[in-house]
Amino acid sequence: MKNSDLLLDIVQNAIDGIISINDRGIVESINPSACKLFGYEPDEVIGNNISILMPQPDQLQHDNYIRRYQVTHKPRIIGIGREVSGLRKDQTTFPMRLGVSEVNYNGKVFYVGFIHDLTHQKEAEEQLRDYALHLEELVETRTQSLNDTIRALEVAKEQISTSLESEKELGKLKSRFISMASHEFRTPLSTIQLSASLAEKYAESAGVKEINKHALKIKASVTSLTAILNNFLQMERLESGNIQATDSVFDLTELAREITEEMQQLAKTNQQIHYRHKGQSCELSLDRNLLKNCIINLITNAIKYSGDDGVIAFTTTIDDSGCTVSVKDDGIGIPAEDQKHLFGAFFRAQNTGNIPGTGLGLNIVARHVALMHGEVSFESDNESGTIFTLKFPKHD
Repeated sequence: MKNSDLLLDIVQNAIDGIISINDRGIVESINPSACKLFGYEPDEVIGNNISILMPQPDQLQHDNYIRRYQVTHKPRIIGIGREVSGLRKDQTTFPMRLGVSEVNYNGKVFYVGFIHDLTHQKEAEEQLRDYALHLEELVETRTQSLNDTIRALEVAKEQISTSLESEKELGKLKSRFISMASHEFRTPLSTIQLSASLAEKYAESAGVKEINKHALKIKASVTSLTAILNNFLQMERLESGNIQATDSVFDLTELAREITEEMQQLAKTNQQIHYRHKGQSCELSLDRNLLKNCIINLITNAIKYSGDDGVIAFTTTIDDSGCTVSVKDDGIGIPAEDQKHLFGAFFRAQNTGNIPGTGLGLNIVARHVALMHGEVSFESDNESGTIFTLKFPKHD
């Protein structure tokens, strides 16, 4: 099979819509998925201006967009991608993710649009928001239907998880989707977590243990899903070069105690996180957010891979050489044969079993530490657990 035939087959069988236009906005080609999305036959679109697939005001302004780009080369969407609305043949609209690439072929300029239908995703997000609002109302009135609502939320959460897995597959071809999905889901997930906390509060006062149990499950699930989304967002931002270290002066002990208190709430039943600081000084000049993200990732791993009665030692040091941060656990350790791969993306040690995780946390830690001109190291064995150490040189 020729390369041209292979490329044509790929375009014709792609699950997303693909449309090409010339430099005057006239449609040159459209694949079957795009025809299905917009409700047209190919010959109804090819040869016409692409604006027939756009609602107002984009329909009137599209030719101006192209001319402005050809003069200024400042893109509104070309090479960037964003959410827009599409106009079907029956004049109904639908949400879609549009990415446009500029192609030069035989001295001519073409623009190729990649279209992903967001209808099902938006419906799932709206359903999640509706369920979250419903839960808040039920908690306020303390009605007996709270258990039914919680079960409905669990179903909705599974639907969102299934939708997210599907979008992750598409994200292998279009990594920008990961960033968009993370932003879109963060607010409704936070709302569910708050509502579950309220349910737990009212359940405790009423003595309804079963409600309390379900509320705790919702909180744990949302915390896990939020962490996964945040890790994917961090990976996308790192891959696209959108994260830079920005130093500021802050109190290291204040940050450390804030993290300790936050992570203690997420620890297992009898786990303890012990924090101490060494050195006379507490002030540090570093990127506070990146450092916080690194420490949270390390303590999260210590919690996951330690027993219910485990002790996690969290230590910070500031001296003449700079700053050192260490997190030590007494957990399962890291097999010697896996240690050389530990900071690779998506890598998980063979002894992690069914413990949840994406294999992204340590890769993110290593890349954040590098952005701050630091070093990360670790020591581990199966008997005494693992200690991770972050070192940052003193600034001149």
